Amino acid sequence: MTVGVRFRTPLLRYFRFQGEPPPLEAYVVVRTGRGLELGKVRTPPTKAKEAGEVVRLATKEDLDLAVRLRTRAEEALFYLRARLREEGVEAKVLGCDLTLDGRHLLVHYAAQERVDLKRFSRELAGRFDVRVEFLAEGPREEAAYLGTLGACGMESCCSTWLQGFAQVSIKLARDQQLPLNPEKISGPCGRLLCCLAYEHPVYQELLAELPRKNARVCTKEGVCGKVQKLNPLKGTVELYLEEGKTLEVRKEELQ
Repeated sequence: MTVGVRFRTPLLRYFRFQGEPPPLEAYVVVRTGRGLELGKVRTPPTKAKEAGEVVRLATKEDLDLAVRLRTRAEEALFYLRARLREEGVEAKVLGCDLTLDGRHLLVHYAAQERVDLKRFSRELAGRFDVRVEFLAEGPREEAAYLGTLGACGMESCCSTWLQGFAQVSIKLARDQQLPLNPEKISGPCGRLLCCLAYEHPVYQELLAELPRKNARVCTKEGVCGKVQKLNPLKGTVELYLEEGKTLEVRKEELQ
């Protein structure tokens, strides 16, 4: 059995445990491919692909050590940001994390174009006596890591609970009759809103009950026209009539 553990982002990783399961919201020390790391238990016991094992419940000493390591990781963060500015390297350092033994430094960064950070890796390794790993983050991962607010005014899904990014296309916005304005249908990451995918199955069901756009249809009263617009939530279509007028018709009124 495993439990889901959260680190810096909402993405859960699952770790096997021995004996009694660690309680929800408890901090635990886990063994990963990088070494010992500190995380928080976010799920009850489950069966999932494991990423390592739970070593122990975190002690006060572990939590105190984690605070000191965060301070040290921030020193590496500010140093690297300053060096990138000095060298004119177009990369944004999002954050740095140290393993619990203080030996492995993970650097999260974002860049518009491919950048070579090997020389900075050597600098950091020599200055802070650590093994350095750079991890490039895409726009969505960057938003999840830093935390953002969504168009709804609440903290974005990717920085609170989302476990993966769905395929989102412009078709979803068209089906939902949204304005195809990038500012209106894009999230803080600059990509199409993930939430476009949440209600789309409902829109698909509603659209299946309506004629296609540009189809020629007639009402039960014999009024015919070309479908100009679909209103799936209202269950109506707007017909463009031959005389140049527009008529909104409920789906029940169509032949």
